[in-house]
Amino acid sequence: MGFVKYLRETWQSDEFKDLMKQRLISWRREPAILRVDGPTRLDRAHALGYKAKQGFFIVRARIDKGSSKREVPSGGRKPHNAGLKARPVTMNLQHIAEARVARKYPNCEVLNSYYVAEDGKYKWFEVIMVDAQHPAIRSDKDINWICNAHGRVFRGLTSAGKRSRKKD
Repeated sequence: MGFVKYLRETWQSDEFKDLMKQRLISWRREPAILRVDGPTRLDRAHALGYKAKQGFFIVRARIDKGSSKREVPSGGRKPHNAGLKARPVTMNLQHIAEARVARKYPNCEVLNSYYVAEDGKYKWFEVIMVDAQHPAIRSDKDINWICNAHGRVFRGLTSAGKRSRKKD
């Protein structure tokens, strides 16, 4: 068995689930979008194209779970245009997380993202970001295609964006 397979099994073990519960306690107090030192799930990050080199970095994003329905105002009236009807969201939560991170770091491109954890209120995703202007990225023939892919997350070109655009 290779190293990545051991990592994948560790991610699903009971000891790691206990560790993640402890991490979630501290993650709830952190900002919604936070740049982290390295990936939490190294196996998943490498499978999606992450490299431990200059120009790549990881951002953890926290997204609220639940619908986008507004609360009903009290006061004995029924406002017609208050947006109280629940509308299905066209983007999945992972795609929303990628877009929010891309707005926070406008000079970088979103390569991909993956699920990390969730509790009753939030979901956390880690987004792989690439600085397209970095010389190490421009000289790497495997990833320098991203230097010409401007705003790919907003056009639905990441894997989460493609799932959002998929018609049933």
